[in-house]
Amino acid sequence: MRIVMAGSSGYLGGALRRALEGNDIVRLVRRTPRDDDEIQWDPYRDPLDPSILDGVDAVVNLGGASIGGRRWNAAYKRHIRASRVVPTGVLSEAVARAEVPLLVNASAAGWYGDRADVPVDERTPAAADYLGTTALAWEQATAPAQEAGSRVIRLRTGHVLGPGSELLARLIPTYKFFLGGRFGSGRQFVPWISLRDWVSAVELLLDSDVDGPVNMVGPTPTRNREFTKALGAVLHRPAPWIIPGWAARLVAGEAAVEMLRGADVRPAVLEAKGFEYKDSTVLDALEWSLGH
Repeated sequence: MRIVMAGSSGYLGGALRRALEGNDIVRLVRRTPRDDDEIQWDPYRDPLDPSILDGVDAVVNLGGASIGGRRWNAAYKRHIRASRVVPTGVLSEAVARAEVPLLVNASAAGWYGDRADVPVDERTPAAADYLGTTALAWEQATAPAQEAGSRVIRLRTGHVLGPGSELLARLIPTYKFFLGGRFGSGRQFVPWISLRDWVSAVELLLDSDVDGPVNMVGPTPTRNREFTKALGAVLHRPAPWIIPGWAARLVAGEAAVEMLRGADVRPAVLEAKGFEYKDSTVLDALEWSLGH
């Protein structure tokens, strides 16, 4: 396949690019190109030249500023949204003009917000909170490609667990100092998936007939208290503490919503396609991620 990728230097993009070696991959980069397979673009200033997409089988867009990389303020929240919506819109319009048959675009399980104990799948509407409305705007930006007849897959990804993952990098130090524990009540769900399952699922979707949103999460719903217990077990550390919501917000600000709320997200599309997980429980995923 000839594939154009945006966001190929990120955590997910790098892993997917390595898995797709052997295909003809062109990387869209914001910096000055350093390799023959790179093309510079600036989605905030110019449309993408559709000739770049001539003969391309798929465009994969995985860009976007980190949700948990820093405390949120009004400016950073605008940046989070723009970093997703603007490049997606530019790519979607180029896909439509070039008649590329497939656009695979990032989205997030934050689409679902806080649903308490109600299971949700790809048919569930977006939540009305900041992450839900951001995911909605992100997915709506793919409309030009969809209206032009392209197959559009929207990857609603949960927390990705793997070597070097952002979530584990933030949590592991607290466990090493015996400060691990659940957030708030611990009843909130933590949508998760292992990196290797995420990559394998995207490979399956590239060769499928799937069109629309796909929940990129593991098959076993996991609450925060179960997640922290499993992480403690893998690290051979107790996780007795309760981190109250006010303390999490004090440290992370509004971004603490990532760990204080969640939804029981079910991977209905992947299961319907018969996807076989390598890591079927969060304990499996954590043991693989940490080399145990």
